[in-house]
Amino acid sequence: MPSSCKDIRAALAACLQNSDCVMVNRNLPADCLRPPLVDTLPIQCQQLKRGYGECKRGMVDMRKRFRGNQPIAVSQELEAGAGPGAKQLYGGRPAVGTVVRTTDGREEPKDGG
Repeated sequence: MPSSCKDIRAALAACLQNSDCVMVNRNLPADCLRPPLVDTLPIQCQQLKRGYGECKRGMVDMRKRFRGNQPIAVSQELEAGAGPGAKQLYGGRPAVGTVVRTTDGREEPKDGG
């Protein structure tokens, strides 16, 4: 299996092993991923299952054939660790914490405009 889906697969396996479907009810993890037991999984496991399916689907998608799947970071997002040192989830400049220069209107106009 290509490395693009390994992280999310490992996170899904860990989530399944810690779920009530496996720990309390003693079902197999494969059985917990099928209906009707899939509805008893926590939301996090259901999201990982959907993300893993999309990752596997992206491996055969011809539009993504050359670029490949987008890398999936599963560490902070899954643990809900969006604390003060959390990274941005998009590539733009940060909206918070930037320095905004204020003017009072008395600055000299710049030449070269």
